[in-house]
Amino acid sequence: MKVDLSGKVVIVTGGSKGIGKGIATVFAKQGAHVVIAARGLEHATKLATELQILGYSASGAAVDVESYESVKNMAQEVASKYGAIDILCSNAGIFPSVKLEDMSTDQWDHVLNVNARGTMFAVKACVPYLKNADYGRVIITSSITGPVTGYAGWTHYAASKAAQLGFMRTAALELAHYNITVNAVLPGNIATEGLDGLGEEYLQKMAKAIPFGGLGSVEDIAYAALFLSSKEAGFITGQSIIIDGGQTLPEDAEAF
Repeated sequence: MKVDLSGKVVIVTGGSKGIGKGIATVFAKQGAHVVIAARGLEHATKLATELQILGYSASGAAVDVESYESVKNMAQEVASKYGAIDILCSNAGIFPSVKLEDMSTDQWDHVLNVNARGTMFAVKACVPYLKNADYGRVIITSSITGPVTGYAGWTHYAASKAAQLGFMRTAALELAHYNITVNAVLPGNIATEGLDGLGEEYLQKMAKAIPFGGLGSVEDIAYAALFLSSKEAGFITGQSIIIDGGQTLPEDAEAF
């Protein structure tokens, strides 16, 4: 898929690993300058350097999406240094597992703060600059968990991912007259470092639940985000795309 992003400035929060790393890499290959924004500046800078070595344009930035001041300062610095923010990929997220009966209010708040409030902070901070773009784009990384499915241990995560979609729809309405679209990708089980931590048994179980017979790749998500970021997708807003290899299609285990 070829989308010309030459001259576009893209921020990818949570961009130093996993799906965010895939998005940052694919967007850089399409000619954009990609700002890899992550809590750990060392990891963000490492990926940016790797992309630079390959001939692409990228830089790292430190950001704590739980802090509006941190996100606002990051957006100001990017706009000041590169002259614009054209595309925001709000991807930063966490998914610690804990059963509802054992969950503390602090654990609930932390996940909602990173995943849901962090998305709002990122979009709010970038809107003043997206308004000045030829066409602004916001892509939110949500999940099938919450909006479509449930999974034991992730009540807080599921709630945060469903909240992102509610936010997306109204943000899309409010920002449409600025020629800014707001859409979401909903990954299923994607092969990332974070998923590896859930154990081989979990990975095998999830792979068996996918009609395509295996986990998706970060590039599967990145190319969907790339299309939604394109000029050609300018009449699509407030929408979500499930990218799960058909995992949510069967009625039961015998259906495929």
